[in-house]
Amino acid sequence: MLVFLTAAVAPQSGATGGSSGPLGSISGYVGAMIGCAVTFFVIFWLSTVMWTFRDVRARTQDFLSQILATVLAAIFPIAGLLIYMILRPRQTLAEIYERQLEEESLLAEMTERQTCNNCHARVESDFQICPSCGQKLKRSCPKCERLLELRWTFCPYCATSLGSASLAPSMPNMPGMGAVAMPPGAPMPGMPNGPMNAGPGMSVPGNRF
Repeated sequence: MLVFLTAAVAPQSGATGGSSGPLGSISGYVGAMIGCAVTFFVIFWLSTVMWTFRDVRARTQDFLSQILATVLAAIFPIAGLLIYMILRPRQTLAEIYERQLEEESLLAEMTERQTCNNCHARVESDFQICPSCGQKLKRSCPKCERLLELRWTFCPYCATSLGSASLAPSMPNMPGMGAVAMPPGAPMPGMPNGPMNAGPGMSVPGNRF
């Protein structure tokens, strides 16, 4: 608007002054250039104020900080903008919200992921032992055969008391073999001298005295 006013006033003033020489045309061009510079400066100043207000609103919710940043950019057009860019928050509210969502998703994934207490290997919910180290993870209910936690004392599915349930003791005489019945008079293993008790009519070898 100032450009059109300056361009319109400059030729009229030259015509009324009666000076149609080169000095009048030069003064008209200078006035137009000054008007353009002033218009550009005013538009640039308003743009910096609006940009500062929008940027500070995107970075903080503090109303006082928003007002101070906008006033600083309005009073000091260039220096105030540089000061604000130095002191403004590093991240916007949208970036902070996205980072919080990522942290919450990672935390939820780590919480849901089950690991072995011994070797910290990843295990599934239906594993009874750890496939890496053999650590016992769960046990089955003796009645309904559902997988239960080791710390549970009652089965939540069939209400069976797990404290009274105990494994039957297995005490074999020899590894991989059950109890072996030996006939009377048979020699004991590891004793090559023969039977311990001699039957009737049998003589015991060796000196009698």
